Amino acid sequence: MSDTAGMPSAHPPLGALLGTDPGSNPGPDLGSGLGAGLGPDLAAKLARAQASLDGIARLGVAYSGGVDSAVLLAIAVRTLGPANALGILGVSPSLAADERRAAHETATLIGARVVEAPTREGDRTAYRANGPDRCFHCKDELFTVTAALAAEHGLTAIAYGENADDIVRPDRPGSRAATEHGVLRPLADAGMTKADVRALAEAWGMPCADKPAAPCLASRIPHFSEVTPEKLAQVEAAEAALRSLGFADSRVRHHGEVARVELLDADLSRAVASPMRELLLGAVRAAGFRFVALDLGGIQSGAFTLPLVGVTHGR
Repeated sequence: MSDTAGMPSAHPPLGALLGTDPGSNPGPDLGSGLGAGLGPDLAAKLARAQASLDGIARLGVAYSGGVDSAVLLAIAVRTLGPANALGILGVSPSLAADERRAAHETATLIGARVVEAPTREGDRTAYRANGPDRCFHCKDELFTVTAALAAEHGLTAIAYGENADDIVRPDRPGSRAATEHGVLRPLADAGMTKADVRALAEAWGMPCADKPAAPCLASRIPHFSEVTPEKLAQVEAAEAALRSLGFADSRVRHHGEVARVELLDADLSRAVASPMRELLLGAVRAAGFRFVALDLGGIQSGAFTLPLVGVTHGR
């Protein structure tokens, strides 16, 4: 397990804005602090999220570096103090190296301490089987590991970044794991939507404010096709290559020898025009795929899971 508090960064001192930078003042109270400059509705939601942390001595935040968990970690740091909020980053083959790096950079800007917690969801038969409930088994492993860390780090509660939009989505079986482990949902309970979370991140100058969603690499493998470290590595290598070619957001779906590439609508025409077509083809083949197909439907969130799940939520 590693700890990256104090990692250097060239970004602006976000911690100073949040009142958490070691060289800054502690910061004003809620009325003129985190809520300053926000609209009344968003400020009220922020106040509710902060109020939900009342009575918590030390909070662990299941942290991925995505905008939801980053905003939650920032709220926890500012509400409870940097010494009483800890980000917990689950690390396994399903986490891309680029995402891991970015998560630490964002935490440093927030002024938050983060520990890495190796997770072993790949050892679980049900996870590898990759049914529609795969996310449950992944989150169950993560929350089992975080519960073990609670005693080591003196944590009195664990929270994660579910937002109000997630509550109504049927393809979130990980929510059931959160319920079973008693994990808190401050953003969702405060009524914060994804748009609200992004608005907060933008107001606070967080670099992840407009960061595209980055589901775990296992989400690129069709259900009932086994999740293996080799497949995850292929997907990671292919998507990293696409980013190096200037495609800011992509999904490489693993269909055996075939890579089905999903891109933003605005990038489709560029992808098929020479010389980009040849560069893209070579980059994805270099990741271990024989065939490369471009999906004209663009990026499709939940395309594998939504047709297979009901409308009930694990809450």
